[in-house]
Formats: sequence, C-alpha cells, structure tokens
Amino acid sequence: RTIAHASDSYTVCTLRADRDEIRLWHSDDEGRLYGGFSAIDAALEPEGKWLAFAMNGGMYERDFSPVGLHIEQGKTLSDLNTKTVTGRPSQIPNFYKKPNGVFFWGQGRAGILESGRFDTQKPQAAYATQSGPMLVFEGNIHPAFIEKSRDLKPRNGVGVAPDGTVYFVMTRGRVSFYQFARAFRDGLGVQNALFLDGGWAPGVYAPELRRNDRPGHGGYGPIIAVVR
Repeated sequence: RTIAHASDSYTVCTLRADRDEIRLWHSDDEGRLYGGFSAIDAALEPEGKWLAFAMNGGMYERDFSPVGLHIEQGKTLSDLNTKTVTGRPSQIPNFYKKPNGVFFWGQGRAGILESGRFDTQKPQAAYATQSGPMLVFEGNIHPAFIEKSRDLKPRNGVGVAPDGTVYFVMTRGRVSFYQFARAFRDGLGVQNALFLDGGWAPGVYAPELRRNDRPGHGGYGPIIAVVR
C-alpha cells in the first residue's frame, strides 16, 4: 500500500513473521550471486513457490559481500561488524553512523536490535542482516539526523512494531534521514527501525504495484524476500 506522512509518500509492505515466510538471499549453493529479484523468483520454481515481495536487504561491499552480519537458514555467512569509524559525520559511511543495528527473524518472531545489544543478547535467529544507521532506536530518532537536512535521496528500510508487525518501507521520492525516521515512528508507530540502503541502490519487487526494479551497478547484495 501507499501511505503519506507529512508531505512525503511511501510504499509499505506489511507482514507478520508468525504467518509470512520471509527469507534472506545472497548467493546460490555454488556461490553465484542472485543479484536481482527475477533470479530469486526462478530459484523458487523447483519448490513450487513464488516471490510475493522483495527488497534489497542491507549494505554490501563492491564485490557484493555483506558489510556486516548475514545469517541464512541459521548459518552465519558474514560476522557481526563492530568496527567504529570516526571523523566528520558527513564523511562516515552510513553503515558506521552508530547506533547501527540488526534486523533478525525466525521461529515466528522478528525484531530489530542495536548491534551491541544483538551481540550481548545473542537472540536465536534463522535469518539476520546488519545495516545502519538505526532510524529509530527505542522510540528515539537517531541523534545525528538533522531536521532540515537537504540530503534528500530515495531510501528503504524496515521497522518492527511492538506487536511484532513488520513494515518494509520504500520512499516514493527523495527524503532526508530525519523525514524517513519520522515516517516510521510517527506514521507507523514503530519503536525500532533500520535503514537498509539509499541513493541509487534501493529496489523493490511488488507485483501488486507492478514494481520489479532493476538493480544498478551490477546487482544487489543481500535481498529480503517474502515467499508464497
């Protein structure tokens, strides 16, 4: 569905981890990058399943490997990244604008935790992806966000409401981090939300909206997909 908050518009996919099959994808058994939504849809055919929704699911390096934690089907393919980068805020890559966080799910539940808390609590997770910055952290907007910022870009992210509802959100225009965070907290009532990607990178697969975005620069790294 499409929602409006303030003067901006967003595409929202609403899910429940206790009833929807959500997976995280990166490469096949032979190490070949999926890179896009159509490749995942094709990979589901032998299972008699199909792709209902997908979104690029976190930061990745130039070689498309995950920047941080990446867990698929209970297997850790990339470790939690606890590195700290210092310097001017404008020069720090988004992933390292702490607090950053982890979106995780499995066994009928989903959650978002700040990376340090995820490391300490070590919740059981069948799937997990680390990204940053946190947009909303325990009801608070990330302290580095500027209310009247002119850094306006397409962005996508995920939020988990107190009742366990999962919201995947894609901007329908260019917004600042602050505007995006408010859409989660004030528009959707989310207490914890995580930025996934921005700039040229965000993409979404949503047949109901006739969306099948093609990735730029050769493909996506991690991809979150809802399977039917």
